Amino acid sequence: MNKTELIAAVAAKANVSKKDAEGVINATLDTIGDALANKKDGKVTLIGFGTFEARKRAAKTARNPQTGAAIKVPATKVAAFKAGSALKAKVAK
Repeated sequence: MNKTELIAAVAAKANVSKKDAEGVINATLDTIGDALANKKDGKVTLIGFGTFEARKRAAKTARNPQTGAAIKVPATKVAAFKAGSALKAKVAK
């Protein structure tokens, strides 16, 4: 399912227009992104669905597969998602 299909599904399920559903979905995604970028907390928990969080990835040394030369990969923050119990149960059916 892509974003357009998600918007159509939400609009049908909530009995609202696609334009309204698109606005709500865009606002939700923007808000989650802003929360993950927040240096203070960096976490969004939706009970039963899951938790979005920003995790720190340490710096490491990797190898270029073509030349075999060592390259340094800097430390960074990445977005992560951990599914909640209700979502896990729904998917397992």
